[in-house]
Amino acid sequence: MVVSWQEFEQAQPELADFGKKRIDGKVAYLATNSTESGTGLAEGVWPRVRPITAIIGAGKCYVFFDPDSRRIQDIEQSNRFSLHCGMSDSSGSSGEFQMMGEARRVDSPEERVEAEAVSSFKPSSRFQLYELMLCSAVSTSYKGGRAQRQHWSVAPH
Repeated sequence: MVVSWQEFEQAQPELADFGKKRIDGKVAYLATNSTESGTGLAEGVWPRVRPITAIIGAGKCYVFFDPDSRRIQDIEQSNRFSLHCGMSDSSGSSGEFQMMGEARRVDSPEERVEAEAVSSFKPSSRFQLYELMLCSAVSTSYKGGRAQRQHWSVAPH
């Protein structure tokens, strides 16, 4: 089961606020599964990590992908993802945020207008919009040299 950013925010407001500060409009790293062959490795599913800029607003977490990007191929094959914020330094002083879930393709012109309205940049009109739905999230803060983690997962119904 996955939920929208708004539902996550309602369930865990502090964790969602921390995540928004670490991800919204910033470079983050999206991991997807790839089944590409010809890599010199045994055929099968291999993770692929790529930088993206996620947009959080209007109760949603959105990403725009170039239609020629392998990200779309990966997401269309398996909509599962993991997203990890970029780091400000090697000590992790700004903290880490990671979320996992499923990407949902958005074809609604009205929802695209909504996503563009909350975006810090103007995406190309040819870019495809996806909503990142969450099943879990974790934050890590480093205080006094010790990692402090906060975990959240969707409760099964």
